[in-house]
Amino acid sequence: MSDLSEDDAAEAFEAARDERMPMLLLDRVVRRYRQGADALEVLSGASMALHAGEVVALVAPSGTGKSTLLHVAGLLERPDGGEVYLDGEPTSSLSDDARTALRRNEVGFVYQFHHLLPEFSALENVALPQLIRGLPAPQARERASELLSYLGLGHRLSHRPAELSGGEQQRVAIARAVANAPRLLFADEPTGNLDPVTSAHVFNTLTRLARASGLAAVVATHNLDLAGTLDRRITLRDGQIVDL
Repeated sequence: MSDLSEDDAAEAFEAARDERMPMLLLDRVVRRYRQGADALEVLSGASMALHAGEVVALVAPSGTGKSTLLHVAGLLERPDGGEVYLDGEPTSSLSDDARTALRRNEVGFVYQFHHLLPEFSALENVALPQLIRGLPAPQARERASELLSYLGLGHRLSHRPAELSGGEQQRVAIARAVANAPRLLFADEPTGNLDPVTSAHVFNTLTRLARASGLAAVVATHNLDLAGTLDRRITLRDGQIVDL
């Protein structure tokens, strides 16, 4: 007979269930856009699960819906069908304010272009999201400094974007994306504008940071060599997510 009481067994079951629960779950997601009188369906019942600490490469040709998938999964767009679950909770029926709060606190984005604010230093660019969230300025600057130092930019804290190389700018953008300690990270061709050597460095930096912090991440890329270094690869075919 087991030594566990009923209460202990229930707690163990709940802990195991929570451990298996995906950080992100797309359940038969549909997304379509109007083109005049017609509707273009980009996602047609797309489903996937993404767990904490898992870094997945999204590899697909241009025009197949990679950005749409990232926007829907990252709560920038609402699905027309199906559901997006964040840590087990449905999100499609949330108010705009609630979705904005989730994006601000739980989701980070990195794009092909860094979109840094040119008038601010690297440290200030990374501190700003934390200040918007309400963190006191000294703590925001301290965390920004720690993140940038971790990414090899401790000697560039006071430099503005124009004084940084392309790879350095992207590393600042990565630090900014994780400044508020999100649980999900979406990167849309984050190395698309960089040379191969710099691309590999930025890509490795991003994935190392994601794994070290337990982030669940999806990285869209055309680079099959870089994609092969991640936990798994997925693609889009006829509006559905398929493992490669």
